[in-house]
Amino acid sequence: MLHRAYIALGSNLQDPAEQIRLALTEIAGLPQTSLVRASSLYRTAPIGYDNQPDFINAVAEIDTELPALKLLQLLLHLETSHGRERPFPNAPRVLDLDLLLYDGETMQTPELTLPHPRMHLRGFVLLPLTELAPRLEIPGQGMACDLAALCLGQGVLLA
Repeated sequence: MLHRAYIALGSNLQDPAEQIRLALTEIAGLPQTSLVRASSLYRTAPIGYDNQPDFINAVAEIDTELPALKLLQLLLHLETSHGRERPFPNAPRVLDLDLLLYDGETMQTPELTLPHPRMHLRGFVLLPLTELAPRLEIPGQGMACDLAALCLGQGVLLA
């Protein structure tokens, strides 16, 4: 069975735009997965820990036959292969991949919460997501375009 999923990508270390482009290629190469399309790249000021470079962010839309938890495991493996470390919350990172949505399902396990629990508050997720699917319904939150409109003052700019 084919599933539609959306993945947020972010990087602020080691040529962030190139990290995002490489990760998109790697996501397209995941087993039983195809990249439908990717948003433009967006530049975003850091949140939570300000003493770090700006981020480059994007969102990927994929079709996959993988179950959500298997997809998450593969995304975490891609982060690690890029050198992702987690020394403290909101630390600078080479690559951050978040599974945002998976067929509009809701899920809460120790490993995965769907939809992503803070995506409806984050312009750096909603603006690229809206570029791909403006009328997409985020379960329990509303339509992507309506939520993105509330985040326009967050300083998210096309890169």
